[in-house]
Amino acid sequence: MKTASPLAGKPVPPALLINIPKLVTDYYVETPDVSIPEQRVKFGTSGHRGSSFDRSFNESHILAICQAICDYRSQQKIGGPLFLGIDTHALSIPAYASALEVLAGNGIDVMLAEGDEYTPTPVISHAILTYNRGRKNQFADGIVVTPSHNPPFDGGFKYNPPNGGPADPTITNWIELKANGYILNGLKGVKRIPYAKALLASTTHRHNYLQTYIDDLINVVDMQVIRDSKINIAVDPLGGAGVHYWYPIAEHYKLNLTVVNDRIDPTFSFMCVDWDGNIRMDPSSPYAMQNLIHLKDRYKIAFACDTDHDRHGIVAKSVGLLPPNHYLSVAILYLFEHRPHWRKDAAVGKTLVSSQMIDFVSAKLGRHVYEVPVGFKWFVEGLIEGSLTFVGEESAGASFARIDGSVWTTDKDGITASLLSAEITARMGKDPGEIYQELTQEFGVSRFERVETIASQEQLNIIRSLTPEKVQLNDLAGEKIKAIFNRAPGNNQLIGGIKVVAETGWFAARPSGTENIYRIYVESFKGEKQMQRILEQAQSVIQNALKEGGRSHD
Repeated sequence: MKTASPLAGKPVPPALLINIPKLVTDYYVETPDVSIPEQRVKFGTSGHRGSSFDRSFNESHILAICQAICDYRSQQKIGGPLFLGIDTHALSIPAYASALEVLAGNGIDVMLAEGDEYTPTPVISHAILTYNRGRKNQFADGIVVTPSHNPPFDGGFKYNPPNGGPADPTITNWIELKANGYILNGLKGVKRIPYAKALLASTTHRHNYLQTYIDDLINVVDMQVIRDSKINIAVDPLGGAGVHYWYPIAEHYKLNLTVVNDRIDPTFSFMCVDWDGNIRMDPSSPYAMQNLIHLKDRYKIAFACDTDHDRHGIVAKSVGLLPPNHYLSVAILYLFEHRPHWRKDAAVGKTLVSSQMIDFVSAKLGRHVYEVPVGFKWFVEGLIEGSLTFVGEESAGASFARIDGSVWTTDKDGITASLLSAEITARMGKDPGEIYQELTQEFGVSRFERVETIASQEQLNIIRSLTPEKVQLNDLAGEKIKAIFNRAPGNNQLIGGIKVVAETGWFAARPSGTENIYRIYVESFKGEKQMQRILEQAQSVIQNALKEGGRSHD
């Protein structure tokens, strides 16, 4: 198991706070060298991420990426407005200013938030889909400036095409290539006007993201049943982009909801330290979520979202913080039994590192499971066409259809996933933790572990290129192996790693798409000993692969 830092779960000590003035200064004064892989534009699982401290997220990156996006829009004849949103990380506002300079310089109609409000990722997705509904041309797209739950020193930049979801690899590879070319050529060809002029450009518009999204919530979550139940609810926005959304939601729908922390602080000094000694706004981490977990007995249900509000963390009175897999299983069970207008043939979407409990629950409901690689982009098409009405991933991201079965968002939505926990508690008279306990009585207890290990780029590439032939295992903790694959069963796409499956247990190994670490995921329905044995076998497979890979490079 991963070894926790002595600081894990404790309030952030002053020594851990970053120097914001230096971070922002480095954004403008440091120039990346694209001959160094770590300093190139690189779109991971969800956008380009990095830090100005190590020249992986600087003004040059954003100017180049934005010009590449403008080139892509021109090539694809995307003529509608671009919805632009930001989160509360310190590098988001500088990157937002740089982006607007280039977008205005290219004559792109840009929709900025009224009052310069922070804008959650799902709100941008919702805005794109709402605008494009019924259109045949002049489609809208969007950019979200966010590194999600990453530490305060990181910045992030995501492009969402007209389908509203994260851009797929064919798009991001094209943008990467173009952007790195612009940086290599000293940003020649990048069209840009000064920020003050860009704000006043005829192509720069204001949009009421907050009210438009809030007004529409009634069509995806049963807000009336929450209101009528009068259950007391707590929310911690973790200082993120939705911080000013929750009280308007409560007021609009007359909910008994308390925002327990409404601070915005780019050092995120109000957090508790995550497992590895870093500050990370991860609502699925029991270490980072200590502040809300301590309040669990005061509220019927409580929840938090990460910095761009695309992930959720549910704190139930019965059990405390639910592991994401537990909540996803409960949400699937509840939604497919309480959304009669959803298509009878609609499937459940899951990433390949999500719990087998999802498969058991889906089989109970008579629903097919569509299993894809890690990355929400793989769910977009199914959400739009309605063949998927609930999709989720182990890292606490989910989206589900409107009550009538039509698409809501094609990016993760932590706001609706959180509100759903209140709907479940209000209607069922028991919280999601209690419902999950009932599932374990029916299907057994899942033991799930995710182990993270720091690795070099070379090691990550070795793991990414693993194939079934390289896995030398006769069994998995004594059970017959049912499948070994490096392509997802749902869409046959490469998973960037390997998965080994037996009847009551499995493991998967893959590099992170955003950090220099690899992850081993293990699940067992036969107890702790089986899980430990599977983990040992998984680590052995990876170590052998790294040794062989290292020898081949000698």
